Amino acid sequence: QVQISESGGGLVRPGESLRLSCAASAPDFELYRLYWYRQAPGKQRERVAYMSSGGATDYRDSVQGRFTISRDNTEKMGYLQMNNLKPEDTAIYYCNIWKVGADIWGQGTQVTVSS
Repeated sequence: QVQISESGGGLVRPGESLRLSCAASAPDFELYRLYWYRQAPGKQRERVAYMSSGGATDYRDSVQGRFTISRDNTEKMGYLQMNNLKPEDTAIYYCNIWKVGADIWGQGTQVTVSS
């Protein structure tokens, strides 16, 4: 059974950076699309960033230029580099990998941005 696990969350001040990691047990990880989502208290889950199996990327407008999604298919890892963090980035961040017939979610990692 494929599982993924996020790490790297924490408490930071505005303007600081964090790097989230997503470790996947999928033997064919390179075939999956990679997503990062987040959910703030009282709000719906929203997609933050996407990377296709071929490396194409897409970001929501509010993080464009500050966040970078990446992957290492050899290590079966996904990453979200978050720079210049803002209080409104505070949320639980979830890694998701998807291919036809499989939609796998992690348990989430808390990111809190506060002065």
